[in-house]
Amino acid sequence: MKYFRSHILVGINETSVAAGVHDFVAELRQEINKHSLQEEINILETGPLGFFGKGICLTVFPENVNYENVKSEDIPELVSEHFLKGRLVKRLMLDSSGKFSPKFNYDQRIVLRNSGIIDPESIDEYLGVGGYEAWEKALLNMTPEGIVAEVKKSGLRGRGGAGFPAGLKWSFTAPLKAEQKYVVVNADEGEPGTFKDRLIMEGDPHQLLEGIMICARAVGATKAWIYIRGEYKLCINRLNHAIEQCKEYGLLGRNIFESGFDLDIEIKIGAGAYVCGEETALIESLEGNRGNPRWKPPFPGVEGLWKYPTVVNNVETLANVPYIIKNGAEEFLKYGTPECPGTKVYTILGDVAHPGLCEVDMGATLRTVINEYAGGMKKGFKFKAALVGGAAGVILPEKMLDVKMDFHSLNQYAAVLGSGAILVMNEHQSIVDMLWSILRFFRHESCGKCSPCRNGTQQLYSLISKIKAGEGTMDDVELMLTIAQTMQQTSFCALGQSPIMAIRSAIENFREEFVDITSK
Repeated sequence: MKYFRSHILVGINETSVAAGVHDFVAELRQEINKHSLQEEINILETGPLGFFGKGICLTVFPENVNYENVKSEDIPELVSEHFLKGRLVKRLMLDSSGKFSPKFNYDQRIVLRNSGIIDPESIDEYLGVGGYEAWEKALLNMTPEGIVAEVKKSGLRGRGGAGFPAGLKWSFTAPLKAEQKYVVVNADEGEPGTFKDRLIMEGDPHQLLEGIMICARAVGATKAWIYIRGEYKLCINRLNHAIEQCKEYGLLGRNIFESGFDLDIEIKIGAGAYVCGEETALIESLEGNRGNPRWKPPFPGVEGLWKYPTVVNNVETLANVPYIIKNGAEEFLKYGTPECPGTKVYTILGDVAHPGLCEVDMGATLRTVINEYAGGMKKGFKFKAALVGGAAGVILPEKMLDVKMDFHSLNQYAAVLGSGAILVMNEHQSIVDMLWSILRFFRHESCGKCSPCRNGTQQLYSLISKIKAGEGTMDDVELMLTIAQTMQQTSFCALGQSPIMAIRSAIENFREEFVDITSK
């Protein structure tokens, strides 16, 4: 085994690709070779690092130094100073003060344990860190009933927003007798500000595939579809590549490991409708129809894709499954809270010092996530609010910074954990403007199938536009609440049922802003 004194991890994601990372890596290798350092310095292309949105980013181990916005013209200085002279290039560092370094916590990760470490396009590297051992165990040493029971025991809840127990969902489909069953992965991720599933897929596509395989075995499905957002080009390429590698290695196909079990996984690219994040609308789109939601019941677990039993799970949900099967439910239960075991992946955006990606225990507070994983607020700003969970989420005030972030705890405050997006706002940001943006989004994305949502989203947008322009009254504010409550009770699907969350939290927690703007 070759030993290197330094390893340069280069984050390859949509942001860095747009910044020219592939040419950058080639030039960096040339400069390393120019100084005859190729036997000492190892360059590794990996998935997203814990910080993003800053062009080309590097993490250097064992120094644990993070560089951001690195450009080709910085390469000579970087190599000369850091790797020849041992001096950090502070102007390129994530935090030159040295007071903050992303809290990666690799030993306490489940979903992101390989992200930013291994090459996501190498099945050999995934196998090298124990990949597909859970698939082998599930296929050869466990019964389908045993797999479902283990996932149930783990307490894993869906990570797409609703938080429905995954094992319970599987148990509806597993015992059914049908000539065909399906697993469908919801990788559409249309929630504004939410892209944690994209980063999971970019960083470790094989882990998702392994979760899909185990789910398919548990419920008796021989075909799986990954319904993915069309803009996720890098994810699509990496998943296709990973599927082909699995076929080559005999992990997919017919009679896998001579077990008698067959499985094929295919990708379906979505056309960009937010409503297709709802499982039945997604199924309609997958069938080639317009992405409108279906009436439930029957639920997809009984009658889904092409009327066959279908399990629909979110990317993050399935990415947890290999850990549970390989290590057992008891290990998974050591993370999080008794009511909500495991971890949660977040993307932290907005007025924080270092926007980033993190995975923390369920039940960690919002204050912990912001301060320890995003470096706190931007210099000179104070915390005002955080939109948690995207447009279908809630706006939390400062008094809720220490509330535990899990399904159970937030439910006690009529709040939701949502999709994993945290958008932090400083004291100068307008809650009215934020609510206007949210309601404009809902109006645009309503599929129009049902009258409460079709007409309600338009009325809500008209009212918030009137208020934003300083022409509204508090009666208009109360009318928004009334309309949203009516939509919640009468709309056909979750899209029309969701605006109440942002509206109610905004008005209850920041009522003085609405009073001020309507009294002018």
